[in-house]
Amino acid sequence: MRGHDRINACLPDELILEIFLYLDSKSTRDACSLVCKRWLTLERLSRTTIRIGASGSPDLFVRLLSRRFANAKSVHVDERLSIPLPVQIGRRRRGYQSTLSSLRLHYMAEKNGSEDESYNLSDLGLTALGEGFIKLEKLSLIWCSNVTSMGLKSIAENCRSLKSLDLQGCYVGDQGLAAIGECCKKLEDLNLRFCEGLTDRGVVELALGCGNSLKVLGIAACAKITDVSLEAVGSHCKYLESLSLDSEFIHDKGVLAVAQGCPLLKVLKLQCINVTDEALQAVGTCCLSLELLALNSFQRFTDMSLRAIGKGCKKLKNLTLSDCFFLSDKGLEAIAAGCSELTHLEVNGCHNVGTMGLESIGRSCRHLTELALLYCQRIGNYALLEVGRGCKFLQALHLVDCSSIGDEAICCIARGCRNLKKLHIRRCYEIGNKGIIAVGENCRFLTDLSLRFCDRVGDAALIAIGQGCSLHHLNVSGCHQISDAGVIAIARGCPELSCLDVSVLQVRPLSLCVMNVR
Repeated sequence: MRGHDRINACLPDELILEIFLYLDSKSTRDACSLVCKRWLTLERLSRTTIRIGASGSPDLFVRLLSRRFANAKSVHVDERLSIPLPVQIGRRRRGYQSTLSSLRLHYMAEKNGSEDESYNLSDLGLTALGEGFIKLEKLSLIWCSNVTSMGLKSIAENCRSLKSLDLQGCYVGDQGLAAIGECCKKLEDLNLRFCEGLTDRGVVELALGCGNSLKVLGIAACAKITDVSLEAVGSHCKYLESLSLDSEFIHDKGVLAVAQGCPLLKVLKLQCINVTDEALQAVGTCCLSLELLALNSFQRFTDMSLRAIGKGCKKLKNLTLSDCFFLSDKGLEAIAAGCSELTHLEVNGCHNVGTMGLESIGRSCRHLTELALLYCQRIGNYALLEVGRGCKFLQALHLVDCSSIGDEAICCIARGCRNLKKLHIRRCYEIGNKGIIAVGENCRFLTDLSLRFCDRVGDAALIAIGQGCSLHHLNVSGCHQISDAGVIAIARGCPELSCLDVSVLQVRPLSLCVMNVR
């Protein structure tokens, strides 16, 4: 009945808050907050996640947010993102500007009268964040270059329930990280990518303080972090499950310490040019729970490492080998023989890996769902013939610059892997209409197709795809034989298409007019 409030008069705050928690979109929450002042206040209390981009006076902005969203548990600050302050109209706009102005005056007073407006979050803002979001569990500070150990200490002292901390690109020092280790005993996830101000001292202190809780650790481009830090991690972080390392200053000694001291390790990502077979053999011997292994830009390890991994890591499901120059088919054969549960495999720029290695994967790894072969000139058709015969559950195939793979291989994949959903091919000049027609005839679940710079693919391929598949994404950039006929066939056969790239093609605007692209 008009003029009567039958909701606010009956429902207590707790019940309305509970209802707000079930709203799964920001637009819906925003709409509810405009109903009345009570709902605005309650909706703010129900918000648990806040994302902040670069803005003028970010310290002021953080303080304003902390007063309005006191129950937030996750705060993400990324100074690479440009997000303007909200613009409102009418009376609310005046009220908002008044509040903002008063806060700015108070903030300037705290800065001893300085009138310089900063566009970077500082320790003052980080202190306000710690004092305002005392329930904080997850904090991301991405490229906040003005933040130092002083601000991080405030976070540590006020946010003792912190479980996840991302300091990517922050020039924090050892004292701040040591404070986190001393105060945040629940910390599980720590990212230290591009933290150039850190040394072994800070990591060692953190490992001593959070060793019993830390599960995920990432370190990259930290020139002063050496094997000493990893030895501390291996000694104190017994429950570590994921480690990501990108450093030219880490050697066998550090990786050995982690492998021997962290038996629960499930994820290991390494880009360490000075690590050799000795360390990776220890991983195969000690890390029996390993599920994901990524080895990037290794120049000093051989097939001996993969033999140890294949022999010991029976639970391995995801393997990435990128720019590992001394690996050969024998290494992949060892993985195939020992890791039959493998579901994801990427071979990128490993120039000594050829057809035989992939054939063994096809014969032994029956659960493979995603395969990526990038810049693999020595892998030929027979490799994918075996994958097509043996890997019935394959859903995604990526091929880039594989000059020895042609239509015969794609035909075999199409006939054997009928659950294929994603097919990405780039600069594979031996693949043409015949292979893609086979995909259209057999892969009814295909939704994502990319054929970039495949010169032999023409209209006949797209006609078959339009008749047999319901694509959502299509990229045929640089396929010069495709004309209006192929694009029109896709338009008529794929009404769910939402993304289309026909750049570097000679199609006419008329053919695009019939597309039903949302």
